[in-house]
Amino acid sequence: MRSADRPISPHLQIYRWQLTSVLSILHRAAGVWLSVGTIVLVWWLVAAASSPEAFDAVAEFLDSWLGLVLLLGWSVALFYHLCNGIRHLVWDTGHGLDLKSTYLGGWLVLGGTALLTLIAWGAVISGWVD
Repeated sequence: MRSADRPISPHLQIYRWQLTSVLSILHRAAGVWLSVGTIVLVWWLVAAASSPEAFDAVAEFLDSWLGLVLLLGWSVALFYHLCNGIRHLVWDTGHGLDLKSTYLGGWLVLGGTALLTLIAWGAVISGWVD
């Protein structure tokens, strides 16, 4: 029998999120978002193969504010999943498994994601990439 005053573990009101658990959840969410982005990519490819009108409709949507937000989210998910996947490959070699290295690697993944996203979108906005 448990005491009525004692919360069931882990109690959500007092649970302190850890960087590692948040990054694990984000890795799964990024994988799901990449799947959604793949559906949009297929839609774009089918429209390109169908007709100029269909392609223009998809291009117009992707150029709208909602389309740009979706593309930004997809690119963040892509770069996060890439960086975190590299982190997992390092772990597979048996390196970086201590607590300090795990947290350092997590922060490096977040920094790498931000840097790669800024570089990619900077290239698009500046006109390096059409």
